[in-house]
Amino acid sequence: MADSNPPPRTQQFSHPVSSHAKKKRPSIYPIQPISAFYCFLIANLVAALFAPIQDCDETFNYWEPTHYLSHGYGLQTWEYSPEYGIRSWLYIALYAIVGNFRRILPQSSKVAEFYFVRYGLAAICALCQTIMFMVTSSTLNGRIGMIFLLVTITSPGNFNASTAFLPSSFAMYTCMLGAAACMNWRGGLKTSQGLAWFALGAILGWPFAGALCFPFVFEEIVFSFFTDKDAFIESLLRLGRGFVAGLVILTLDFFFNLFFFKKAVVPSWNIVKYNIFSSAGGPDLYGTEPWTYYFKNLTLNFNIWFILALLAFPLFVLQKITSPSNQGFQSGLRTVVFMAPFYMWLAIFTAQPHKEERFMYPAYPLLVLNASLSLHMVLSALGNSDPKTLVGKIPARLKLFAVSTVIFLSLDISLLRIYGIYTAYSAPLKIYSPLWGDSQSGQAGIGGEGDFVCFGKEWYRFPSSYFLPRDMHAKFVRSEFRGLLPGEFSEARTGFGLFSGAWLPTNGLNDRNEEDMSKYTELRTCSFLVDTQYPERSEPLPPNEPDYVGDQENWEVVACERFLDSATTHLLARTMWVPEIDAIPAKYKRKWGRHCLLKRKKGLGS
Repeated sequence: MADSNPPPRTQQFSHPVSSHAKKKRPSIYPIQPISAFYCFLIANLVAALFAPIQDCDETFNYWEPTHYLSHGYGLQTWEYSPEYGIRSWLYIALYAIVGNFRRILPQSSKVAEFYFVRYGLAAICALCQTIMFMVTSSTLNGRIGMIFLLVTITSPGNFNASTAFLPSSFAMYTCMLGAAACMNWRGGLKTSQGLAWFALGAILGWPFAGALCFPFVFEEIVFSFFTDKDAFIESLLRLGRGFVAGLVILTLDFFFNLFFFKKAVVPSWNIVKYNIFSSAGGPDLYGTEPWTYYFKNLTLNFNIWFILALLAFPLFVLQKITSPSNQGFQSGLRTVVFMAPFYMWLAIFTAQPHKEERFMYPAYPLLVLNASLSLHMVLSALGNSDPKTLVGKIPARLKLFAVSTVIFLSLDISLLRIYGIYTAYSAPLKIYSPLWGDSQSGQAGIGGEGDFVCFGKEWYRFPSSYFLPRDMHAKFVRSEFRGLLPGEFSEARTGFGLFSGAWLPTNGLNDRNEEDMSKYTELRTCSFLVDTQYPERSEPLPPNEPDYVGDQENWEVVACERFLDSATTHLLARTMWVPEIDAIPAKYKRKWGRHCLLKRKKGLGS
């Protein structure tokens, strides 16, 4: 940011009037794309290895059906009942193929399959992020591309979303590819390609993510009116090809689900119908949040970058007023189009009563893009060395120090939160190892075929059947929860004998979140039990949620890992890692519980 080298301005755009527009010499990227890919990949692999499962939907709606396809049994939610059919089996099958590939490699296990799928997600996400980085660098500015890379690899949001087995994460991948295609005008407009990617994310992943293409479609339509007749026709053809690509994907998904459900089902439409037109209560049955929810959540996951993302458009307007450039209407509109999807997404979901963190995943790269544009505009303004202006009178070193301090503070906060999430909530991925034993030492796993591993008040922390040895089943015992728990896919073989559980009806499933007593098993049938003990809590325990960890007469503790007691921990220590040293006041220290795997002692319930 030296006075003699002011940062380059965002380059002007040249609208190609046809798909045969003259190609320009590609821009020089701030770093080589392969180096950017390695940076993204390393960050995503860290997430694959250490990120806890933060949403029980990931376990029950995605890992469990995948486990069923690969191993013949698993837990089933009402969304997979043929009566409702709001989840796509094609989406699940793609992940099952990756997991099954791991089965043919040496030292295979179900846990290895779980992490192998995550590694695959890390690589795919890194590829999509690299493409977005390349287009951002070449279409906008190399500095914007570098900021995009830096914010992405260090943000807690990327740690949570990059390798999550969720349709919203899949939609995040495809939205990056769709946005990159629509942004990149080099060699001709690629709207049809972009729409195809958006359609893939909407149909196989999450249908609402398709809304993110609207600003780019609007851009295509607006610019087509300012060109000649031939260019207008080509614009219609591009939109038409994108629409046809969506129909092809929808048709493929339809026939794939026809095979599994044995009936005509369009899951993407059923999701929209349930969430918008349901008479049974829709998603609001699972809780509602105030309008501030996403503002708080995005601040935690992106800190200063979320604020910069919100400021992108105001800063752009201010820049146009205070420093008019020779860039025309076309360039200004393009910049607004790039900023618009994040604002639109945030407004749509802030207005919805039912809110969850994962709903923001598709827009995470667009948030980072807005933040990168904002910081680029701030740095451009600070780079003004004209002594007649207020900014120009500030010493360059002082400006560099101020900007560097803010950025490094933001990065430190992000890394503290990432480490805080891992240390606080990773216990459910660790406690099941005694069931498997240790192949290196020759120690056999405890328990045997047909054993039940039961869950009470901690049912939603179950990481999936991939963590249970072959033919050990997860079961539920009664707790204070009064909603609908998952059932089980039928293991019967009928018809062709292929995945009969996908189309055979399961009793007790409903779309009203109404409790079904048949989902519970008797405690005496449980060989193992998972429970969490919170010593710091003083209130009496509910009747159906006793302290099983402390019940040494009936249960033996097999393995325990520390688990954050968020109810008694201060807000600061909940949001980020706080070192456990004497210098930290007790009020701000983390309070811990124990997440444990228990084994039933002989004689219980006999």
